[in-house]
Amino acid sequence: MVLAKTDNWVLQGTSASPGIAIGVARITDRSRVAVVEREITPAEVAAEVARFKAALEAAKEELQSVKQQIAEQRGAEHVYVIDTHLLILQDSMLTRETVGAIEGERVNAEAALRRTLQKFKEFFAGIEDDYLRERSGDVETVIERVLRCMVGQRQQSLNDVEGKAIIVAHDLSPADVLLIDKSKVIGFVTDLGGKTSHSAILARALEIPAVVGLERATGEIDDGDVLIIDGGAGVVVVNPDQEVFRDYLKRKQHYEYQERELLKLRDLPAETTDGCRILLKGNVEFPEEIPSLKVHGAEGIGLYRTEMLFFNREELPGEEEQFAAYAAVVKAMAPQPVTIRTLDVGGDKFVADLNLADELNPALGLRAIRLSLRQPETFKPQLRAILRASALGKVRIFFPMVSGVAEIRAVKALLEEAKAELRREGLPFDEGVEIGIMIEIPSAVIIADLLAREVDFFSVGTNDLIQYSLAIDRTNEHLSHLYEPLHPAVLRSLKMVVDAAHAAGIDACMCGEMAGEAEYLPILLGLGFDELSMNAISLLRVKKILRRCSRHEAEKLVARALGFPTATEVESFLKGEIVAHYAESFD
Repeated sequence: MVLAKTDNWVLQGTSASPGIAIGVARITDRSRVAVVEREITPAEVAAEVARFKAALEAAKEELQSVKQQIAEQRGAEHVYVIDTHLLILQDSMLTRETVGAIEGERVNAEAALRRTLQKFKEFFAGIEDDYLRERSGDVETVIERVLRCMVGQRQQSLNDVEGKAIIVAHDLSPADVLLIDKSKVIGFVTDLGGKTSHSAILARALEIPAVVGLERATGEIDDGDVLIIDGGAGVVVVNPDQEVFRDYLKRKQHYEYQERELLKLRDLPAETTDGCRILLKGNVEFPEEIPSLKVHGAEGIGLYRTEMLFFNREELPGEEEQFAAYAAVVKAMAPQPVTIRTLDVGGDKFVADLNLADELNPALGLRAIRLSLRQPETFKPQLRAILRASALGKVRIFFPMVSGVAEIRAVKALLEEAKAELRREGLPFDEGVEIGIMIEIPSAVIIADLLAREVDFFSVGTNDLIQYSLAIDRTNEHLSHLYEPLHPAVLRSLKMVVDAAHAAGIDACMCGEMAGEAEYLPILLGLGFDELSMNAISLLRVKKILRRCSRHEAEKLVARALGFPTATEVESFLKGEIVAHYAESFD
């Protein structure tokens, strides 16, 4: 949104990575390749197919070279994203759809590839989960690379700049972000992208301030303009006057001072003033995020999402491929524990090989643990791979969307089959590996006492629990205001879950977004959670507040909060308590 095209011209985008950067704009050409569609003759078909396949090979060679560069500059733990892009290039669906369009529709190779991309984009647009929907950007990045190879376009390096530059681009690939030299490039803004895009995740992991989704930044910002990025607010100020410049310079200094102070807490225990110890762990989707977790003092991984391994595949990943991925995460995080969630996808045919029928309501359909139990030939290789990784470090397994005891017993039976097979084959694993379930639907809350007898821990997924409890799609702009983490029904549900876990002698954990929101910490502490898992950037802020809180006082706060009939009243009460007792911790 443009407020004024003058000095102090403000652009509002999406916060991708916090921090304040002040520098000179450098417009970088990362625009999409212009494609002109033309009909081809039968005699041209073979040549167009050959051009497409040659471009595919050239793109693979480029990515292999980029992979080597990243490994040399940042370490082997950062190359997973490039492996993901290489898998997309090798996907038979990409080749089949594009060659099919060349041969069947008689269009040139560039136009055929654009049509393939459009099919992928239409598919991803129907996916509800933010993280999975944003993976459309990875496919688009890969296809654009192939198109550039096809037309002979070369991209300039982002680091070919002087001074402290802020990159302004239509979009940036994950490889672009990983290759940024922070001594030259201090931030970036893009037309495209969302908070959960791969590039945004990497920017946060590498602590590069970034604002994305600005739509027309490359058309409105000129090369050489002075820019201020407020990554936390998602704001870009173009050509600030002296007053605004000084104001943001102070904000930047304050932010950096706070970050230095927070880092002093990294090795201190996450313990309340009255001696209550809480485990603070990290949520990760990619191994590239692990170094940032370590820097911010994570005590392990509380949620490792495995969906990316199954993303955009014509064929399912085998046991060996999965084992290699899980082993890399376990070894990178060692000696801290890793909690791995089994496949959490739905009936939207996220994996082509599953051959699922379309569903009118995928959110309530064949998904997560229901899908895994229906497809044991898919599920068991994943269980075997996770078990094998448990021989390399402390691993826990947990299962999404469990609604009843029968499901968890069926899962445990299959897990025992996998263990028996590994024993017969002489493959090592941790015989005492712990298992848990995600509590994210109301039925699991209601029978939490029964479920607690079957597992070693609970992990609450607040994103889905809130949506299912309140019948709210938080991505629906007409309903998003009703998505209320402090709704009395949500708070009572959380209390039931924690009480049931503790009565059975197991841990109550949380890995949903609510865990990383500092203002909710007094509530979560008072409810009795044993472990909170969040993104790396939130870890030290939560620890800072935790170390200034008393669990005893937090329990009294929760007792009062549970007496209010509306979310608005709970929120008002909580804000008042924070101002009265915790204000200094939130500075």
